[in-house]
Amino acid sequence: MKNFSFFIRKIFLRRWILIVTIIPFLFVANYLVFIVARSSMSTVQGYQEMQKLNQEGTYIGREDADHMINFDIVTNEKMHDIYTYLDNHFRYGLYSDGTISSISNRYGIEVPLNYINQDFYQQNLFGISDGVDLSFDYSIKDKIPVLVGEGLRRDYPIGTEIRLKEPSLRRDVIFTVCGVLKKNTSHSNFYTLSSKKYYNFSILVPVNKEFIQNAQRGFGVNAIMNLVIFDSTREKLEEFNELIQKNLEARFKFSTQDENYEFFKDYYVASLEIIFCITFVILIVVVALSIWNTLASIRLMIKDFSIHLFVGLSYSRLRLMLYGYIGLLLFVSWVAVVLCTIADRYRAWAEKITFFITYGVFGLIGMDWLALLVTMGFDIALAVMIVELMMRKIKKIPISLGVMQ
Repeated sequence: MKNFSFFIRKIFLRRWILIVTIIPFLFVANYLVFIVARSSMSTVQGYQEMQKLNQEGTYIGREDADHMINFDIVTNEKMHDIYTYLDNHFRYGLYSDGTISSISNRYGIEVPLNYINQDFYQQNLFGISDGVDLSFDYSIKDKIPVLVGEGLRRDYPIGTEIRLKEPSLRRDVIFTVCGVLKKNTSHSNFYTLSSKKYYNFSILVPVNKEFIQNAQRGFGVNAIMNLVIFDSTREKLEEFNELIQKNLEARFKFSTQDENYEFFKDYYVASLEIIFCITFVILIVVVALSIWNTLASIRLMIKDFSIHLFVGLSYSRLRLMLYGYIGLLLFVSWVAVVLCTIADRYRAWAEKITFFITYGVFGLIGMDWLALLVTMGFDIALAVMIVELMMRKIKKIPISLGVMQ
């Protein structure tokens, strides 16, 4: 115990300002590792999800940034013409999210309506925990079956009827809850696979031909932004593009999911390279400061250090002390990362950011905990590297200097 007390007071904390400097560096390195780990897991999930759309003849449309929609000329009739053409010439998937409804809940969180047609729903991108699947065989004059997110389960259990003025139809409708989405159900972005929206406080609304023909132009424009065309060719899509140009004065780019992957890789890999470079530089600084601080303190206390070696301190016990010291610093930085992650998830609840609210222990989902475990593994590897380098340097210090003193 005396040996440990000596090393803490006289060696490790001799230059306490350096310790205070090292901890923030360790925190930044840990947080960057955590971000890369969680982002990589989210990207893998995105790949798995979008793989269902990565089929021959399947194209995903997006607005051409150089030929954007002229909203001044958009009318309901022009949008209806576009969707009538789609119905007559293609099998297509329609998905549009983010239209805020007037539906209330006990948490005071805004409830967005997410619209989906049958062809997109059949890709099995959304799972349900209770109830039955959506039905697309309905009339807007009757009850419209919907799925609610986990956060709305208690306010709107299965069988509940919700009366509201539907924002896309601009008319009074009745939603009837037929099922509940699985907890933390999410949907990845077609182009940014690591980006997700969570639907714990969303309502999934089925869209059929009658709904589209009665919807306002805003719905049509938003929905066409995420259009998925199945079993088609580029020649047919070019003809469709001519109709879009005529009605909206815009052009769309239709890409396969493989092409979207390449689009994603271009910037994602570049971002990872930057993070890796920053982390590498920080690690060099941390390792250098840790080793220099310990060695410099030992040299200054070489007499006392030599005495402790003679009265029972072995290099193996010294190694354990170093592991305890470095491990404590790394643990403090790791706990700081955990707290920051919890605070980030809590912020979504506090600020009521609908698409980022998640359920889990301390609000953290499985992906968060796995990324934290990866970060802990990184810390263990870093501790081994620092301590073993320290021991190699310490053993090279001639004890005779202490004996002579």
